[in-house]
Amino acid sequence: MTTVLILNNDSMGHGDSALGHRILKTLLQKSGALTDLTAICLYNAGVKLLAPDSPVLAELTLIQENGVDLLPCGTCLKHYGLTPPGVDPSTMDTILAEIDGAAKVVTI
Repeated sequence: MTTVLILNNDSMGHGDSALGHRILKTLLQKSGALTDLTAICLYNAGVKLLAPDSPVLAELTLIQENGVDLLPCGTCLKHYGLTPPGVDPSTMDTILAEIDGAAKVVTI
């Protein structure tokens, strides 16, 4: 079974952004519990998580090094003026294919 995680914001939940960053960091640190995680799709403000000053960049880098694909929307990266090193921009076709092929899709 494959799992795809969707990150469409630069924090988790609504409300206090510092709290949202902290709990997202914890979630990503514990994402190894998702044994079938194959990809993380990032779009809209979610691509900001790949910025050099992102509070969760280290966690996302480690997740990628452990074999999980990071799929940031290329249009969104361009919109926010981001060019994250070590991560190729993705297309909506690729993101949709990941979602379509997944047994489980979790949106944060």
